[in-house]
Amino acid sequence: MTLLAGKVAVARTAGALARLSGRGGGTSLPGKVLLRLEPHAIAELSGRLPEGSAVISATNGKTTTAAMVAAILGEQGRRLVHNRSGANMAGGVAATLLTAAGHGRAIRGELGLFEVDEFWLPGLVRELAPRALVLGNLFRDQLDRYGELETIAGRWADVVASLPPECALVLNADDPVIADLGRGRPNVTYFGIEDPAVALPQMQHAADSKHCRNCGAPYRYDQVYLGHLGNYHCESCGQRRPQPALAAREIVLHGTDSAELTLQAGSDEVRVKLPLPGLYNVYNALAAAALTLRLGVTLPQIQAALASVHAAFGRAESVTVDGVQLRLLLIKNPAGANEVLRTLALHGGELQLLGVLNDRIADGRDVSWVWDADFELLAPHVATMVCAGTRAAELALRMKYAGVDPARLEVVPELPAALDRALGHAPNGQLHVLPTYTAMLALRDELGRRAGVDHYWRERT
Repeated sequence: MTLLAGKVAVARTAGALARLSGRGGGTSLPGKVLLRLEPHAIAELSGRLPEGSAVISATNGKTTTAAMVAAILGEQGRRLVHNRSGANMAGGVAATLLTAAGHGRAIRGELGLFEVDEFWLPGLVRELAPRALVLGNLFRDQLDRYGELETIAGRWADVVASLPPECALVLNADDPVIADLGRGRPNVTYFGIEDPAVALPQMQHAADSKHCRNCGAPYRYDQVYLGHLGNYHCESCGQRRPQPALAAREIVLHGTDSAELTLQAGSDEVRVKLPLPGLYNVYNALAAAALTLRLGVTLPQIQAALASVHAAFGRAESVTVDGVQLRLLLIKNPAGANEVLRTLALHGGELQLLGVLNDRIADGRDVSWVWDADFELLAPHVATMVCAGTRAAELALRMKYAGVDPARLEVVPELPAALDRALGHAPNGQLHVLPTYTAMLALRDELGRRAGVDHYWRERT
């Protein structure tokens, strides 16, 4: 047995004991133990993958994008080593590789597919040395944990500058900060939306990157699609959005149910019926398609796989409890929340809602972001809303100021009781649940007890 093999065995034992104890932590704990024993275990194990690794990072959408990539490549028979549990920090990535490690130098898988937390990206890219890197977006998120958006942007710029020319860079042309990372570099593929019909009437209050990083002048937007994502140019220095090699056109959004789009790459195009809602999932599908095109998959193959993709937990997934269909829509920052709210508004009619606002470390202690999200979009559609979580009262206050009649609001901080109340408002109907990150995990556990939902999705911290 090699020295690393012995450390792998110790880490696996630690994970098994954690699961047997019922204390949780089984997703990332073995990886944390392995990294304590061997700090460069990720580099050693990922180096055994015959086809190398692809890395995906973004503030919003990385879990869903990675799930879409896995579905597309899985249809092609590619054997993946993928942190599909959502554990996207160093411990989670190490644990995923640990699970795939066989005896000796063998590894069960051909290609590594890793979603990576935006703060952890620099260190993990150094270890993984990916053949492809997808950067989807940068939005203001958890300021008390990560700092200002520009802090992360600077770190990402250093990451990109360190990449060898042969590493394929897949970037969102519609995000000015992301687009700038590829300027002047070889081997870059841009993706973006080209459909004025789905543009917003004006820039949202929650928009972040609105100034040219080249000269500092404000960008002029011809179209705004999501937050600060759109078609932009600088009237001062002439810098503008790169032309995407892969574009989404003729987009149709079907409320909280689905979306349709035409994927166009050069003269080739396919019509995709995406069983996930919202413009944010159109962006996720674009990112997944752009990466898999670089990995040798054809547009028709991508079209077929996207038509049957499943939602990751909490990302527009549906679960039935006591005859009520729960639609779970994660909200965690202003830009992402606004797209969920926009999608719910498109759904139409009166909505039964359960909102769960937590302020735990993984959510960010500062929940003032709810005042930047446009809950006013939702106000006309609220039939009832139960507000739960550690900051339930603040969520109810925000909804009151958004214009919701206080008689339609109910504050029930504890999740089990709040879920009971919300289900009672939607007999044999539909309940839309808007949880923050730790609330989503707690909801998963609660649904596991009630409806047999599997506990596979665990914490990322």
